[in-house]
Amino acid sequence: MEKQASISSSDRIVLVATRIAQAHGYGGLNLRALAEEVGIKAASLYHHFPSKADLAAAVAKRYWEDSAATLETLSATIPDPADCLRRYPETFRKSLENDNRMCLSSFMTAEYDDLPDVVKKEVQTFTDVNVAWLSKALVAAEIVSSRDAKKRARAIFAAVAGAQLMARGRSDITLFDALIESYSAAGLLPA
Repeated sequence: MEKQASISSSDRIVLVATRIAQAHGYGGLNLRALAEEVGIKAASLYHHFPSKADLAAAVAKRYWEDSAATLETLSATIPDPADCLRRYPETFRKSLENDNRMCLSSFMTAEYDDLPDVVKKEVQTFTDVNVAWLSKALVAAEIVSSRDAKKRARAIFAAVAGAQLMARGRSDITLFDALIESYSAAGLLPA
């Protein structure tokens, strides 16, 4: 509880909203339920975020910023770029380990037609950040040329996100692991 008291109200709101959105998407982001869970009045949410779209955009932005930081830490702590690529799926697996949650971007992308433009932009940035990191790692590992890196990076991103979707739909993290192993066996990811 001490940790929760040390973060700002806006940060608490974003943290709880992220957890809700990972389970229910943008459409399931109920502001009254969110306020109750955070322990504030619903009207107080609007002091921090003038609209649901502003809140969802803040959630999606924080999500891709945290992902970018995680990927940079992975690159900084693991000197072998091929090993970084092998470890990349772990960044998606962590959501499944957390109450069978799913990548926020996957949920929100599924609701793309219903998202306000400001949210769409942040969701697209998550994909762009992942594809750029994967492209850089693929070239550094000398797996593909810089000309082919983006195409391969998109395939890896789509495959890993798809594995997460299938595993969540069955509430079976071992399915995620098996699919990732099959991607390595097929050569999509380094073995």
